[in-house]
Amino acid sequence: MTSTSVPVEAANAATPPDSITPDLLRRLREHLPPSDESRSATAPFTGDTLPALPRTTAAGLADTVAAARAAQPEWAARSVRERERVVLRFAAELLAHRDLLCDLMQWETGKARVHAAVEAQGVVSVARYYGYRAHHHLAERRARSVLPGVVTTRVGYRPKGVVGVIAPWNYPLFLAVGDVIPALLAGNAVLSKADSQAPWTLLAARELAARAGVPQDLWRIVAGPGSAIGPALIEAVDYLCFTGSTATGRDIARRCADRLIGASLELGGKNAMIVCADADLTAAARGAVQACFASAGQMCIGIERIYVHEKVFDRFVRELAERTRRMRLGAGYGWDVDMGSLTTAAQLDTTVAHIRDAVDRGAAVAAGGRARPDLGPYFHEPTVLTGVTAEMRVCAEETFGPVVSVYPVASEDEAIAAANTGEYGLSASVWTRDVARGTELARRVVAGAVNVNDGYLAAIASVDAPMGGMRTSGLGRRHGREGIIRYTEPQTVAAQRIPTPTPDTLRDTFFGGYARAQRLLATLRPKP
Repeated sequence: MTSTSVPVEAANAATPPDSITPDLLRRLREHLPPSDESRSATAPFTGDTLPALPRTTAAGLADTVAAARAAQPEWAARSVRERERVVLRFAAELLAHRDLLCDLMQWETGKARVHAAVEAQGVVSVARYYGYRAHHHLAERRARSVLPGVVTTRVGYRPKGVVGVIAPWNYPLFLAVGDVIPALLAGNAVLSKADSQAPWTLLAARELAARAGVPQDLWRIVAGPGSAIGPALIEAVDYLCFTGSTATGRDIARRCADRLIGASLELGGKNAMIVCADADLTAAARGAVQACFASAGQMCIGIERIYVHEKVFDRFVRELAERTRRMRLGAGYGWDVDMGSLTTAAQLDTTVAHIRDAVDRGAAVAAGGRARPDLGPYFHEPTVLTGVTAEMRVCAEETFGPVVSVYPVASEDEAIAAANTGEYGLSASVWTRDVARGTELARRVVAGAVNVNDGYLAAIASVDAPMGGMRTSGLGRRHGREGIIRYTEPQTVAAQRIPTPTPDTLRDTFFGGYARAQRLLATLRPKP
């Protein structure tokens, strides 16, 4: 396995950007409950220890939830339009401080600047979308009543109360904050659990929200390992939003079911891409590089499997491998890097293990294939594999690293069948010059979002459309109307203008008249 990825000389990569000052970190720590215990993580670029944060205790969590509950009624009493104005100010703060947020994301996760910038812009888009559309989604609506003119029926949307949000380290801004925004706009208080690897980005966003006018106690943050405070958080909230692994999602779903509270869960994926015989191979290979290796492949909706029509398989693999080899790797905060580091030792270990297992069983490495400790402790080359078979771990297990397997198929039907194998159903991609046919193929893929002639970004960036998983990739949806209504309790209010009929009246008048009216309507309405 030869290395051909291009290393970037990143000057002073070991030094955090000037924006990350001791004063900033001191200020951000104050957003957490006080504690004698602390916890720190490792900086992916260097292996240095990140500054420690207080680890929330059970008592600290209880006090935090109590404060959020106390703040929630006043916030819910405000009009949706007023809450929208606060969120739009928050969007402006996020945009104005995007460079700082990018610095923090890179410092904590090791991702390249371009991927941090896309994440920062994504959360601004979510805030602006809901800041302008929440009142529409939450508007009380009139429903058809049993007796029009006699009974008026309306449906409104009431906040759940306190919403818990548990988000992962790989997208500490877009996922963590993007799920908080609609919960706040729906009139809820929010309790966020900061991931132990990437808490500082979330804390910075929380500070910006306070500047924008979000009440201090309305959105609170706790920190610590999920195994330690996750169960207590679930016991304390009225609804739970979680993004993470399928295994953890199952445990969370059981705990929420025991309490009879709702949950939305975006979980794992082994997302597939289909390249048809008529596809623009240059565009498809370029799209695959983006979809497979953004954030070093640590992306729930990233592509890990590519099914290519056999007529163009060799040409596509050559194009993909060449583009992958040209990727610039480095530990730096500039724009001259195409892919950064994996975030943790565990992710590097899984990546190495999947590649080693595949190669030992006969797979071939078309590009990449090696860890790069010369660049940083968790770096690994973006890797393209061919000849992967079903017994190899990389075939069906989620790698969550910069590895993609490419398979030849004889037909589009075979590609669809292969894409639909396995337990997951989160995201997918179809490439063809015939967009209409590509759209029809997309409808046959079992996935919550399918992109035609794009790897992943088109669907997730369309924030008016719901995003989520099928099968074991999750429950519920973020974005669009579904993304805010999940944080509410629909309430029906039916107002009757006349006294309730007596049993005799119901028997003699109401039921007879109702039956005659239904028969008349049946004759007037067109047949289905």
